[in-house]
Formats: sequence, structure tokens, C-alpha cells
Amino acid sequence: MTDRRRLVPRTDVVLADPRLVDAAQRLGPSVVHAAVTAAQQRVRDGGLAPEGVADAAVAALPPGAGSLRRVINATGVVVHTNLGRAPLSAAATDALVAAAGCTDVEFDLADGQRAARGRGALAALADAVPDAGGVHVVNNNAAALLLAALTLAVGREIVVSRGELVEIGDGFRIPELIASAGARLREVGATNRVHARDYAEAIGTDTAFVLKVHPSNFRVTGFTAEVGVAELAGLGPPVVVDIGSGLLTPHPLLPDEPDAATALRAGAHLVTASADKLLGGPQAGLLLGKAALVHRLRRHPAARALRVDKLTLAALEATLRGPRPPVARMLAATAAELTDRAARLAALLAAAGAEAVACSSAVGGGGAPGVELPSAAVALPPGFAAALRRAAVPVIGRVHDGRCLLDLRTVDPADDAAVVAAVLAVPT
Repeated sequence: MTDRRRLVPRTDVVLADPRLVDAAQRLGPSVVHAAVTAAQQRVRDGGLAPEGVADAAVAALPPGAGSLRRVINATGVVVHTNLGRAPLSAAATDALVAAAGCTDVEFDLADGQRAARGRGALAALADAVPDAGGVHVVNNNAAALLLAALTLAVGREIVVSRGELVEIGDGFRIPELIASAGARLREVGATNRVHARDYAEAIGTDTAFVLKVHPSNFRVTGFTAEVGVAELAGLGPPVVVDIGSGLLTPHPLLPDEPDAATALRAGAHLVTASADKLLGGPQAGLLLGKAALVHRLRRHPAARALRVDKLTLAALEATLRGPRPPVARMLAATAAELTDRAARLAALLAAAGAEAVACSSAVGGGGAPGVELPSAAVALPPGFAAALRRAAVPVIGRVHDGRCLLDLRTVDPADDAAVVAAVLAVPT
């Protein structure tokens, strides 16, 4: 009986296949070698003929050197944290690619001298929010709040409402974040109600600032009360407002969502926000406020550890200067437009049992909790949810009332053909 191990083709012979030589240049030798090794093992196990090793290795190669894959968000959640939050605009993507090589991130091409890092992105942010005397960018909103606490409140107190001690993603909590900076929280009010007198009674010589946090991932309804920024600003200490979801100016569809410009006009000394939510840009934490205060934050030693890279700066500037990002387009899509699209796609997918249905989308990403956006979806049998996740370009829908819904609010119209192809490729 022939030992199967003797039938396995030599690794160097397989790697000499022109297709694998090319793949090694594109993906890296280790990725290709792993695919060959796995194919050889299949020969040893009896599941593959020896002459099929090269073909099997080629078929198993990933599309790129990294593990992250492009997916189509058909969940109806506009800012989906598990799917990378805001998709970048074409302008931001182009800017990111341009900055991937050597770039003038800290270099003045006119005089050949060192230049201020991120000057283009910071200028764009300042132009977007003229009410801000100074602006700065760090790597996320939690970092922005951390930098404020490190700069202003080490060994001192931060006064905050009990109803605003939120937990953010992956179990991280505002109280623990503040404590890690060496500051102390002074909680005031009750979970559902807080009054100006609660803040006034807590403020003292040890107060570093008053913190107002927008509860952007939950709602408290019923017998409630909160204190606005303008009233807090009249109490004396600096007021830091964490608006969370990143609106720079008011949005007509989200009237209850706070924005940076309004908070600053109301008297906030500093506003922090995320760039990769409603702003529609890359992950970053935005700091906007009084010029002297922002300067102090920028010069704190921790600012170096929290700074963003050139790719983030490039994508952020293009988001602020360029055309509307995808998040803005998704929010602006009308129910009528989405209904027409759903009807067209459902007609093309009739063989798969598809039908066009009305549904509701959500903002997501810790923004506008409770807001429902009227939308339209292509409804399919529930088994399509798992099958579409295995497509060449995975389509991520949601299962609701026993059906797989592909909510078109979050699907770029340019991807409609890819959605149709993915559905038709599912065996029925």
C-alpha cells in the first residue's frame, strides 16, 4: 500500500506555479505558503488528489493580505459599530490612499521647513465650527474626554449628573475613564432628575469642571429633568460637554441630538465628539472650545500618546471639505426613494421569494436613541441571512418577524447590483 505522504508534491515545486509566484508578490510569502501547506495536508488526509495541490492552494488564497473584508451594510443601522461605523466618502478614501506613502504631514513644501502637524484637517474643523476658538483631534472621543481630565482635573473633582454616567461600547464606563485620569467624580441629582441647585451645592474650590454627557445610547423618559449648557455655564467652573455622536451643527431630522456649535454658543468651554459617527469621517475624537483651553490640552504630554496618524488626518480633512459623506446621504434618503428601489430589486429577485416591505431604520452608533427612520427593505426567507454572509461580498441584513430584511437605507445604490447577484447566487 502506497504511503500517502509519498504522494504529496514538494513545497518548492508547488510554490513555483506562476499563479502562486504572483500571489506571493501580492499577498506575501507566508500567506501563500500557508495555503500550500493546507492543500498538502488534504492530500495526506485523502481528500485531495496530488495533482490538485496548486489549484487548491490558489482557490484558498484570500483576496488581500489583511483579514478585514468589505461588506454591504443592509441592516438599516446607519452607523453600525460592528461594521466599522461610518463608511468613508470617495473623497476621504482618495485622500487616505494619497497619504499612505510619503506625504507633507509635517513639512512645508514652500520653504522646506517643518510645519504644524495636521494643519489642513485642523483648519477644516475650525472652518466647520466657527464658534470654536481652538480645535484639536485625538484618536477617539474617549481619548478626548480623558485628555480633558488629565489636563484639568488630576487630583480634583468633576461634577456630573448621575443620569449621565453612561457605559459605552465593550463595557467601558465614564466613571472608570475619569478615575483612570486621577480625577474624582462628584455625582449630583438622581438617575432621572437633576436641577441647577444640585450642581451649585456640589461646586467648590476643588471643582475642576462641570461635565455634561449626552446619553447618546439610551433614553430616560417620563418624570425627568436636566440642566442645559447655558445654565451650567452660569455656575462658574468650566463646562465640558461630551456630545458623543459628532454633529457639528443642528440636523433637521435629529432635533434632539446635541451639536457642537449650539453647545459652544450656549457657553460650553469645551466640546468633545466622535468623528466616525454622524459626521461620517474616520475614527477620531474632536475637541472644540476656548482657544487657551484647547492650547493647554494640545501641549499636555498625553496629547502625544493620543494623537492621530496621517491617514486619519487626511480622511478627516476630506470629510470636512469634500462632498456629503455616505452617512449624510443615508439619513437624507426619503421613504419614497427607498420604496421605489425596494420594488425594483424585489422584482429582480422574485425567483428567490423576495418582496418589497416597509420597515424602520435606526441611526445607531450611540446616536439619536429611539429615533426611527421610515425605510424600505427587500424581504427574503430567513435562511438567506446566513447565506448572504458567505457571499463573495458579504451582505449583512437583519432577521425580523421570521424574514431576512435587506434595508436599503444603508445600502449604497451603487451596490444594488452586488446585492442582486449575491441573492441570486444562493441555492434555493
